[in-house]
Amino acid sequence: MSNRHLARALAMQSLFQWDFKRQQDDPTTILEHNKNSFAPLFKDAGFSRKIVDGVIKNKEQIDETIKKYAPEWPIEQITIVDRNILRIGVYELKFSDEIPPKVAINEAIELAKTFGGESSGKFVNGVLGSIYQKIKEGESSGVKTKSDAGEG
Repeated sequence: MSNRHLARALAMQSLFQWDFKRQQDDPTTILEHNKNSFAPLFKDAGFSRKIVDGVIKNKEQIDETIKKYAPEWPIEQITIVDRNILRIGVYELKFSDEIPPKVAINEAIELAKTFGGESSGKFVNGVLGSIYQKIKEGESSGVKTKSDAGEG
């Protein structure tokens, strides 16, 4: 498993736990506990923390994006695993300039296949693919994107 993939897995597990506990616990403490429990020798936990912090900081916008592109699935009804994988994927697509969009989507699909249910990979692919397509359309029409709008 690559370092970045492991970092995303730790971030997803930590966001899952934070969400499962109704967002009452400190996500940084959860992440540190998970790193020590599941990957004590892992050296790139800073990337995991960047993801967790970015998702939490932008959670409202991320959730609104998910609602827009998965309208038949109220955010509360999406499984906690899928919801937090989507949050990571949307964060990387819309708010992180360092991750290429196709990498963000592929990584989210792999997390969904590993941690989600039977159809999680297809669901995550469909939602993130639609978001990516809209971002590409915006770029080709001259609409400001994350890179030139100063987001991130």
